[in-house]
Amino acid sequence: MEQNSFFSKRSIPWVLLVCAVVVNIVLLVSRNKQAKSAEAAAAAQAPKVAAPPAAPVAPAAGPAVEWQQATLQLTSTLERTFTQALGDDLGPQVSQTYARLFVWDVNFRTELSPKDAVHIIYRELGNNEIDIAAARLQVQKRGRTLRAYKFQSAGDKYASWWNEQGVEVPMQLKASPIKDYTQVTSLVGDGRGHGGMDFKTPVGSEIVAPFAGKVLRTNWNWGANGNCLEVEFGDGTLAKFLHLSENKVKIGDTVAAGQLIALSGNTGHSTAPHLHYQLNLGAKVLDPVAYHGTTRRKLDEAAMPGFAATIQALDAQMAPKTAAL
Repeated sequence: MEQNSFFSKRSIPWVLLVCAVVVNIVLLVSRNKQAKSAEAAAAAQAPKVAAPPAAPVAPAAGPAVEWQQATLQLTSTLERTFTQALGDDLGPQVSQTYARLFVWDVNFRTELSPKDAVHIIYRELGNNEIDIAAARLQVQKRGRTLRAYKFQSAGDKYASWWNEQGVEVPMQLKASPIKDYTQVTSLVGDGRGHGGMDFKTPVGSEIVAPFAGKVLRTNWNWGANGNCLEVEFGDGTLAKFLHLSENKVKIGDTVAAGQLIALSGNTGHSTAPHLHYQLNLGAKVLDPVAYHGTTRRKLDEAAMPGFAATIQALDAQMAPKTAAL
């Protein structure tokens, strides 16, 4: 009978041990709950302190984005001067972006001389892109210094560059095929042997027909042109729109001046998003600047106080190195 009883004399020590363990576990759980309740109450009464900002993520390896300055005396060509000062990789990039600002007013092949000086505040954005905050070009043969300050006017999608009087430095085409772009990066006759005018603009920017015409071709020679359109204007001029992301018209369509015909892209033989706009009359390449005519905008009076403050800040940054300019 004793041997068959669950609570035999031999089993009593084990039962007591199990009971002791269970009691200890219950007490431990109870103490933890009490401690957490006390912590929560203390936290509720403590003053609120903003959490510290997350540690910054280390930037990926690549070019710096800090603003840099350069003041240079021309040694020969503009590009060689920048290359000697900034190196074989960076020099040409900065030179080309700088030249795009003043190409509208200066013939870089005939009007510059070793007496001229350049100054620039710039930064590297990666992917061979250079951003310019301010630039000056002292042209002895002109007896003047050209200036350009980056500023975004109200109503503009992107910033542009303006001289000290608030007049836009780059010219704009009249009846332009594109309204929103960041910079004209190539012109007919700029020495590159390029057959058209390039507008740097993000993929998806709206392209319109500058003048009324008829769509003759789409997407020919796709490996080079990508998505593309050819529109014949009323005078027989053929307008080509290359590297598009999307065509909005088809062969045979008649288009009105200002009608949306495509979205810009980066298709075909293109190294960055842009619109290539080309005009031909027979075998002759026409210069869009001469064909369209150009205009220069002026900042509204309401924008001038903000622009004046921008000029003051940038001039102060350049002052130590440009007192002679």
